[in-house]
Amino acid sequence: MKFIHCLITLISCLTFLFIACSRPKNRTTLSLDDKLNSLFASVPDFSGVVLIADKGQPIYQKAFGFKNVETNDPMTASSIFELASVSKQFTAMTIMMLKEEGKLAYDDLIEKYIPGLPYPGITIRHLLNHTSGLPDYQDVMDKHWDKSKVASNTDNIAYLIQYHPAALFEPGAKYEYSNTGYMLLASITEKASGQDFIEFCRKRIFKPVGMSHTDIRTLDEKVKLPEMAWGYMYVPEKKRYVRADSFPQFNYAIWLGNRKGPGRISSTANDLLKWDRALYTNMLVKQQTLTDAFMAAKLNNGTLSPYGFGWELEKSEKLGKVVRHSGDNPGYKTQLIRYIDADRTVILLCNNAHENLPAILKTIETLVAD
Repeated sequence: MKFIHCLITLISCLTFLFIACSRPKNRTTLSLDDKLNSLFASVPDFSGVVLIADKGQPIYQKAFGFKNVETNDPMTASSIFELASVSKQFTAMTIMMLKEEGKLAYDDLIEKYIPGLPYPGITIRHLLNHTSGLPDYQDVMDKHWDKSKVASNTDNIAYLIQYHPAALFEPGAKYEYSNTGYMLLASITEKASGQDFIEFCRKRIFKPVGMSHTDIRTLDEKVKLPEMAWGYMYVPEKKRYVRADSFPQFNYAIWLGNRKGPGRISSTANDLLKWDRALYTNMLVKQQTLTDAFMAAKLNNGTLSPYGFGWELEKSEKLGKVVRHSGDNPGYKTQLIRYIDADRTVILLCNNAHENLPAILKTIETLVAD
C-alpha cells in the first residue's frame, strides 16, 4: 500500500510539473504560490518548511506537518531542523576566514595541524573539495569504539591513527564525498585559531549574521527547545511515522554526538536566508575569497570536479550559476539552493525523510526557474 501511495504521489508530482510548465502564459496562469500550494496538496503527509526568496525577499514560505508527531505540535516557519551536511558550508567558511587572516593556506599539508595522521600528501584544499582519498572515520569507529561513550574529533583522529585503514586513492586523483575530511577541517580550525570550533562558529558566523536560532547543539540542548522539529521515518508495518532516534541503526548519532565539522548544525529557514544574504556581502570574508568556494576542484588528470569548498556546483540554463548542498540525517532531509547569478534562493527542510522528496524538489526547481 505504501508503494502504491508513493507511486501515485510521484505521478501526481510529475503530472503537475508537466501542466505547470506547458500551460500558456496568460491571465489565467496560476501564480507560483498557487502552483506550490497545489504541489504540496498532492503530498499531504510531507512535513517540513519551504522558503523561496527572490533577491532576499520571501515569495513563498510555508510550514507543513508536525514538528512533534507524538504531541501533534504543528510545524511552524520558525521550527528548528538538523541541517546534516548543509553544515559543511559553514565548516568551509571557518577555513576561508582563517585563510584570509593568514593563519593557514589551502595548500598546507594537514600534518602541520594534525600530526601523526598516516596519510601523507593531503592538503587542506583536498579536504575542502572531497579529493583527499581518506577512509571513512565512522566505519573505523563503528568497528572499534566503545559505544557506551560519546566520541569527539580527538577520539576519531586517534582511532584513524591507531587502526590506520587504507587510503581510498591518491590525494587529488578523484572526487569522493568525505565526512572524514570535514571532521578534520573542524579540528584544523581549532588548531589554527586557538579556539573551540563551536565557539568559533557562534562568535564569528552565527552572531554576526544574526542567526539567533542556529547553533551546534547537544541532544540535551535540543530537548529543551520548544521549536525543535524532530526527525521521523515511515514504518510500513506500523503504518505510521516513528521517531528516527528510536531506531538502533541510527545510534551513531548518539555515540558520535561530539563530532564537529561534517554536520550537527541545527537551524531555521529564516536563519538560512540570513546566511544566504551574508554571502552576497563582505561581512564574513571578501567576495574574492568567497569566489574560491564556488570554483570546481581540479583533479590530478586536469579534469574538473563539480564541488567547491562546501558547495556542489551546477549551471541553470535560465538562471546561470547555482551553488547548493543537501543534508541527510536520520529522519531529516535538507536542501539549500542558491541561484547566485539570479539571486534566488530555495530552502527546503524536511523532518520526515519523505520518499517523494526528489520529485518535489525537481518540481520546485523547475517552477523557480520558470
